[in-house]
Amino acid sequence: MVGNSIEKGVKGNRLFGDKVVSLLGKPTRPKPQHLPKESPLLLYILVRENEVLGDIVSMKFSFKDSAKWSFFISIVTLFLSSSFTIVSTIVLSGVNWGIGILVVFIIIFIGVFFDMLGLAAAAAIEKPFHSMASEKINGAKQSIRIVRNADKFSNFCNDVVGDISGIVSGTASAAVVLNLISNLKVGHSTLLYSVVSVVFTATVAALTVGGKAFGKSFAIVNSTQIILFVGKFFSFLETRLHIIVFGGNKKGKQKARGKNGIKPN
Repeated sequence: MVGNSIEKGVKGNRLFGDKVVSLLGKPTRPKPQHLPKESPLLLYILVRENEVLGDIVSMKFSFKDSAKWSFFISIVTLFLSSSFTIVSTIVLSGVNWGIGILVVFIIIFIGVFFDMLGLAAAAAIEKPFHSMASEKINGAKQSIRIVRNADKFSNFCNDVVGDISGIVSGTASAAVVLNLISNLKVGHSTLLYSVVSVVFTATVAALTVGGKAFGKSFAIVNSTQIILFVGKFFSFLETRLHIIVFGGNKKGKQKARGKNGIKPN
């Protein structure tokens, strides 16, 4: 009887009556699985990297196109730098130092503004503008062309206009200091001239760097809105003045329409 009861207890996982004895130990429950919590900033960075890398992979480097653009932008830089310098010299030569300071601040603002536009083009992606273009929002198609030519657009805004504004603002600040010192009737070798020159030059540099720092932060966060604003301006140029900026690729159009210019069925 005892042997049979033990045998039954082993088979039923019970020994000696109602006392429960686990031959394999206590049963364990499945432990809760905790997934690592990703911060919103990290998720944004990961998604952003995938989108930006996708756009970068789709871009193709063309030595011939880059050489043409380099030559063209060099000529434009030569013309713009000469024009900026001549205009600023003429304006500052016939005004007092107060108007001169205002002109210098305007030049600084132009440099900061275009630096912001160039960085916004480099940070923007195409996908939002494709959705806008499907809804026929004004400037969406032009914004897509800006993003696809972000290297050229940022080169013009950051390097051409930005650098020219920095050079012209330095030249203009020196002219303002000379005008101010001449009004005060102080010699160039005096301590007052050195103090005014250093203070004004340092102020111009601080405003330029601080303004560009603020513009970069604003451009990265609001790149889509900024490029759409520029796209609307380009759309205005196309519809009213018939000026096309960053036109489509002729080879791509010819391939899409066929060799004879007829779109295949």
